[in-house]
Order: sequence, then C-alpha cells, then structure tokens
Amino acid sequence: MGSGGGSRSLRGGVTRRSPRIAVGLLVAGFVTLAVGCGSDGGVAKGAQVNVYVTEPLCGGAEAELARQGAEAGDLRPQVVCLPSAESSQGLDLAQIGANARRATEDSSAIAYIGERTNAASRFSAPILEPADIPQYAGMTGSAAMQNLLRDLEEGRVSPRGNL
Repeated sequence: MGSGGGSRSLRGGVTRRSPRIAVGLLVAGFVTLAVGCGSDGGVAKGAQVNVYVTEPLCGGAEAELARQGAEAGDLRPQVVCLPSAESSQGLDLAQIGANARRATEDSSAIAYIGERTNAASRFSAPILEPADIPQYAGMTGSAAMQNLLRDLEEGRVSPRGNL
C-alpha cells in the first residue's frame, strides 16, 4: 500500500489502524465520560421518583401522598401500584418476586411499600436490598408513605443514581 497515514494491510488482508486513530478514539471516550459525569452528581430539583406499592396498600399510600402535598424536599414522589400477591389461597411468591424485580428495574424507584406480612417481606427483601431500595412493610399504606416522606425529608432515604 501507499505511504499514507491510513491503514496498512497485513497478511491475509487484515487491516491495522494507525496509532493516531486509536488515540483519537481514546480521547473521544474520555471526553464522553467526563461530559456524562455531572459536576454535582445529585438529583435534579423537582425530579419525579417512583414509589412502588402493592395493591392492597396503594389507596392508603396515594391518599397520604396527596394529603402531604405530593412533594418531599426537592422530589416529587409518584405511586406506582403493583398487583396483589395475596389471595384466599395464600401468598403468590412469583408475584412477590415480579413486583420487587419491577421496582429494581426502574432507576427512578426510591422505595417499595409492600408486603403486609413479614413472611411475604422475606421474599421481596433479597431482591430489593442489592438495588438499595428500602422496603416499608408490615404497616398500612398510609403509615408507610408517612414514614417514607419523613425519611426523605430527613435524608435517610435518597434516590439511586442521577435523575
């Protein structure tokens, strides 16, 4: 091939890029990384965050959030109702797991209000804990939302990642 600075052919037609291209790509990667990391690393003021609530507790949680003014500090919590995992036959463990996983898949999830019984909470806790999503369980939806809002105001609960 010619003496240009582009690519040079090696055995078998394999092409090797010049070191200048590799350095350029590396620099572009660092610039992208630097731009992606915000200066404050915090959550935007007025950011909407999701609170996942199991169906039997949803009405009480929504009512308490409305009563408290639908804000907690600089955040705007929103209730996301999940299907009930309770029936006359007992607990639906698959539904408990699906509900907890749904919360962990949402980067704006801030808390999980659910499972009215300690037995049910034992199944959702191992899913929620690695994702740093606190669970408010064993109480009414209203009491759980009240506790969550207080914890948000006092800084005991904070959003995961950047919103």
